[in-house]
Amino acid sequence: MINIKVQRWVKWFLPFYLFTFLPLAVQAQSDRVLVRQGNKQFRKGNSAEAEVSYRKAVEKNARNPQANYNLGNALLAQRKDSLAITQFEKAAKLEKDPLLRAQSYHNIGVICQQHKMFGEAIEAYKEALRNNPADDETRYNLALCKRQQKDQKQDQKQDQKDNKQNKDDKQDQQKQEQQQKQDQQKQQQQDQQKMSKENAEQLLNAAMQEEKQTQERMKKAMQKPNRRRLEKNW
Repeated sequence: MINIKVQRWVKWFLPFYLFTFLPLAVQAQSDRVLVRQGNKQFRKGNSAEAEVSYRKAVEKNARNPQANYNLGNALLAQRKDSLAITQFEKAAKLEKDPLLRAQSYHNIGVICQQHKMFGEAIEAYKEALRNNPADDETRYNLALCKRQQKDQKQDQKQDQKDNKQNKDDKQDQQKQEQQQKQDQQKQQQQDQQKMSKENAEQLLNAAMQEEKQTQERMKKAMQKPNRRRLEKNW
């Protein structure tokens, strides 16, 4: 199993001209100044503060690709992945340099791959390679992602098979339990019928025995001699 570190995937891009001195009073360049401030904060590990500066830069100039891209990096550092993807997509649309555009698609692929959205990640990596065919890191991530997607499909297929087997086993168990219940009910009915028949036979035998005893008593009574009282002579 190959373990890949996030740091290996993510490419941080900071335009070189962000470090040149720019007149603060020039309104047209104020977004670049804010980006430079965000870069300083980001290098210090203050990604939340960097996010604020980059957002201000985007508010000043929404078509600044570097501001959008760096904002995506600041969001990614804070694990705000869905928001980061939105910024990388904006940066990719705005960026004219194909090499820099490839950076955005690469990072989109990284985020999707981390969330096991392999189909989306593969498309993002392919787009990155279209813009920068010489990027071996993106090519490596693409190959790894394809392998992970294949494994995921196999796991899903196995899960479906296991679920079907579990479902069949559950149905079989339910049928067995139902059959056992029906057998128990049938046995109870047979027992009740047997008890009723035995009770009837017992009652009949008792009645016949009583009748027999009555007849014997009457027979014995009829066999006894009648004793008459002798009458006295007057």
